Amino acid sequence: MMILYLHGFRSSPLSAKAQLFKKVMQERGQLNELLLPSLPSSPKQAIELCLKLVQNIPNDQLCIVGSSLGGYYATYLAETLGCRAVCINPSIYAPRDLSTQLDVRTQYHTSDPFYFDASYIKELAKFFIPTISTPENFLLLAGTHDELLDWQEMQAKYQGATQLLVEGEDHAFSGFEQYLPFVLDFIFQH
Repeated sequence: MMILYLHGFRSSPLSAKAQLFKKVMQERGQLNELLLPSLPSSPKQAIELCLKLVQNIPNDQLCIVGSSLGGYYATYLAETLGCRAVCINPSIYAPRDLSTQLDVRTQYHTSDPFYFDASYIKELAKFFIPTISTPENFLLLAGTHDELLDWQEMQAKYQGATQLLVEGEDHAFSGFEQYLPFVLDFIFQH
């Protein structure tokens, strides 16, 4: 099984969830089954990179894990490729949600500059999946106290999917570690 982990907006493979995933996969002796790319700010380039990374992996041997914007990408990729996905507080309407982020900023985990161009909103819109066609391929983890995104939009979008709605969990899904066994079961036992 190969896992492609996709971080969120302005984040990186240095995020707490990405590093936890890396640690657990290393402890399991499966670090070679984890792809942890640093995604470009351009959605088009991010999707192209992901498709290139997984081009030789059979769909039934691939699971994409995405957090926030990474969840938006994971949804598009899973529906396009026919593989499974774990979406953690995913952005449902990324073009809407990120239209306020059009100025120069830095990444969260480094001091590297991060630039999100207006043309990227149009790129994001091209990857919108209105309705999930294979809900059985998805696991949703949504926190009811997400301060950035609406968990009810997530719940509606992934109707029919396995859902874990966690009371009090924030956007960062700070308690992710305690749900990781559930996530790994979905990935490896499905």
